[in-house]
Amino acid sequence: MTRRPFLAALSVFGFAPVLARAQAPTPVIQKLTLSDAEWKQRLPPASYEVLRHEGTEIPGSSPLNSEHRKGVFHCIACDLPLFSSTTKFESGTGWPSFYASLPGAVSTKSDHLMIVERTEYHCVRCGGHQGHVFDDGPAPTGKRYCNNGVALKFVPAAA
Repeated sequence: MTRRPFLAALSVFGFAPVLARAQAPTPVIQKLTLSDAEWKQRLPPASYEVLRHEGTEIPGSSPLNSEHRKGVFHCIACDLPLFSSTTKFESGTGWPSFYASLPGAVSTKSDHLMIVERTEYHCVRCGGHQGHVFDDGPAPTGKRYCNNGVALKFVPAAA
């Protein structure tokens, strides 16, 4: 059976809503581009250094390490939601850590600054550096998105 008749048969048996969810397009995120001077004016100095110059905050310095309420972690530069609190875990590294990002929220690239190749990730809207992702996280993904706290803001869930 080819794909088209198979999909048509599934719709006859009531699977159309499942197919519609599975094939829903990822929303297009409008890019935010500002000059370096505009970013410097918009962001606190520590956030500017991390987001725009790929700096790293001192481990253990972020109040977000102890944030355990339900909600969403957003990029502090452009307010794009990046991580759900349900994916946050204690990694013992001193930085807020998550095992998954929200769909389509981050992009990755290789980083060779520490001799060993690492994968860094950025906010897809503003391109701000958030941190690095490693393959030593918990199930279900096995990933550890190790995020600079100064690159995030927490938005609590509505009560």
